[in-house]
Amino acid sequence: MKNYYDLLEVNPKASKEIIEKAYRILIKKYHPDLYQGEERIYAEAKTRELNEAYHILSSDFLREQYDLELEKEQRFNGVNTTNNKNSEIDSKEAHRQKKNEKEDTEVKQHKVGTVMSMVDLVKQVFRKRNIDGKPRELKKEDKLAAIITLIIVVIVGVALWFIPATNGFMRSLIPF
Repeated sequence: MKNYYDLLEVNPKASKEIIEKAYRILIKKYHPDLYQGEERIYAEAKTRELNEAYHILSSDFLREQYDLELEKEQRFNGVNTTNNKNSEIDSKEAHRQKKNEKEDTEVKQHKVGTVMSMVDLVKQVFRKRNIDGKPRELKKEDKLAAIITLIIVVIVGVALWFIPATNGFMRSLIPF
């Protein structure tokens, strides 16, 4: 994964204003019109990377998601480098730690409040059902979450059916 903070030459804790200022300075420095030949090709590629980095870091939502992914990758790389010299027991512990970090990240993502977070929540409920080879009993709130999800899917499907632009697509989903 590219480190957009390094690309824009800013601190990960930098404010939006600092990120914007660094972006403007680097865009002026690497503007393709200032170069010719192979240097121009490099400048165009660098400009695309800078635009991508600025797009991600200037949006609060995208920056939060990027920071989570970057943090997860850095932890994973840190675990990998220490495991090279350790035994199989340490490897299992690292796998368990990685799994816990993934669950923590999933829990953080639920705060966002998007449709995908609802889908992730349902996935998480059903993923935790089979622990130690024994299926666990569904709780009342698990059943409620499944029912609410089903109701939302049906409402969205009906709404899409009545929208003229998506009616044809919805008809293509029905096999009969």
